[in-house]
Amino acid sequence: MPRRGLPLQARTRWLLVVLALLLSLLLLMYLLECAPQTDGNAALPGLAGDGYGKEYYQALLQEQEEHHQTRAASLKRQIAQLKQELQEMSEKVKTLQDRKGPGLSPASHVGNKEQTSNDLLEFLHSQIDKAEVATGAKLPSEYSVVPFESFTSMKVFQLEMGLTRHPEEKPVRKDRRDEFAEVIEAGLEVINNPDEEDEVRDKDGNIGMHEMYSESDFVEGYYRTERDKGTQYELFFKKENHDRFQHVTLFRPFGPLMKVKREAIDTSEQIINIIVPLSQRTEAFSQFIQNFRDVCIQQDRRIHLTVVYFGQSGLSEVRTILEAVASETHFHNYTLLSLDEEFSRGRGLDMGARNWDKGEVLMFFCDVDIYFTLEFLNSCRLNTEPEM
Repeated sequence: MPRRGLPLQARTRWLLVVLALLLSLLLLMYLLECAPQTDGNAALPGLAGDGYGKEYYQALLQEQEEHHQTRAASLKRQIAQLKQELQEMSEKVKTLQDRKGPGLSPASHVGNKEQTSNDLLEFLHSQIDKAEVATGAKLPSEYSVVPFESFTSMKVFQLEMGLTRHPEEKPVRKDRRDEFAEVIEAGLEVINNPDEEDEVRDKDGNIGMHEMYSESDFVEGYYRTERDKGTQYELFFKKENHDRFQHVTLFRPFGPLMKVKREAIDTSEQIINIIVPLSQRTEAFSQFIQNFRDVCIQQDRRIHLTVVYFGQSGLSEVRTILEAVASETHFHNYTLLSLDEEFSRGRGLDMGARNWDKGEVLMFFCDVDIYFTLEFLNSCRLNTEPEM
């Protein structure tokens, strides 16, 4: 009996395994046939099934065409309605004009247009008069000052970014680039087609020939926006190897650009007195002198250096550095002032300015850690009023 039961048990196990496999297969087939398809496992149109053939795409195109036709018809109705409303408004305006003055002639309409144009021009000029572009304004504090930001043809330097956050905007945004291109073009129009008041005349009163400028002659510009008045632009143009700059001031009073003034600036005789207050930091001063030598002495000698030294420690080293540079470059336009008192930048600036007694000069305060370029010196000449 035990031996006969073993084959029976084996057959029973195999039968159960076969039944389990059949049930699993039936369950899988049921899931494949009856389960809903999701977006991820749905068949792609046109790749499988008879429902996504040529007729399917023709139906889609027909549906899109009907949608566009409906949209076009709606837009046409809106345009027709707007035209009708415009016609009605024109008739109402005409009726009001007839009531106010039935005898008005076409010439009077022209006069009204001219009066409106004159009123608009007068308003725009009043905006310029209110702004700081022509005259200064009294402000409650230094925090109310609207600073200028500078720009060239390819770069914008934004003060609001701060020196530690790379104020240079490069590349310039398209809207800002288009704005500056329009402003530069307007500035060139002022220079190349001057008004009678801007014409250059000789000693006999005859109008002389003037040079034509192009976009390549644009050096730099400055702009700022007063929120309730408009935007002011200061533009500077210069021919290569010339010391004469053309300065154009424009103003946009939330309307078209308007000319404020044009002037010529001759920087050939302008001298900048660079005032450096210093105490001990002889190593930093040595690096400063190297930059001063490369820029101010070798490229532009219209410079006077005034060093205001506080204390006695390190004074001899500073004097030795200055004498060495003077001996090597034959540059003797420097002054070393010694003050035996506590360091003060304000005090140094005041003493450096008082020491100058050689006529007109541009005063420039400079810290020993500042690195400057020749373009920076030109900017100082263009934007600093001479002092006595």
